[in-house]
Amino acid sequence: MKIKSFGVVLLAVALAFSLAACSCIEEAKKGEAAPPVAEQKAVVPPAEKHEMVVKEAPPPAAPVMAAKLDDIHFDFDKYNIRPGDGEILKKDYNWLQGNSGKVRIEGNCDERGTVEYNLALGQKRADAAKAYLVSLGVGANRLETISYGKEKPVDPEHNEAAWAKNRRDHFTPLQ
Repeated sequence: MKIKSFGVVLLAVALAFSLAACSCIEEAKKGEAAPPVAEQKAVVPPAEKHEMVVKEAPPPAAPVMAAKLDDIHFDFDKYNIRPGDGEILKKDYNWLQGNSGKVRIEGNCDERGTVEYNLALGQKRADAAKAYLVSLGVGANRLETISYGKEKPVDPEHNEAAWAKNRRDHFTPLQ
C-alpha cells in the first residue's frame, strides 16, 4: 500500500509542477506583442483541373521610368563602338533627352578570360558608351557605369552565338 500512495504523491507533485510551469509561462508572455502574421497566399482552384494553384500577390509596384533603352554589343576582346551600335546609342540619346533621370551603363563580357580581365574589359565598354553619349550631349552626371564582367550572361550557352549576345552594354534607368 505504501508504494501505491508514493506513486500517487509523485504523480500529484509532477502535476503541480506542470501547472506551475504553465502559469509562469503565461505570466512571462503578458505584455509581449504577438508575433507578426506571415503574408498569406490565396489558394485558387483552377477551372479545369483538380489541383490547387497557389497565387502569390504581386510585389508592390516601384516607381520606375518607362524605358526602352537598347543594348549595344561588341566584338571579341574589343570595346570600341561599332557604327550600328552608334545608331542605337543615338536612339538611346533621344530617350535620354526626353527623360530627366539617371541611367546606369552595365558593361558585360562573354565567359572567356579571367574574372579580372573581364571586369576591366566590361568597365572599358561601359566607359566607351558613356563617352559616346556625353559626346552627343548627355550630361556626364546623368550616367553611371559598372562592370559585371562575365557574371551576368543573357545567354548561358557555351558557343559563339551566346558569347556574341553576352558581349554587351546594358542600360538601366535609375530614379
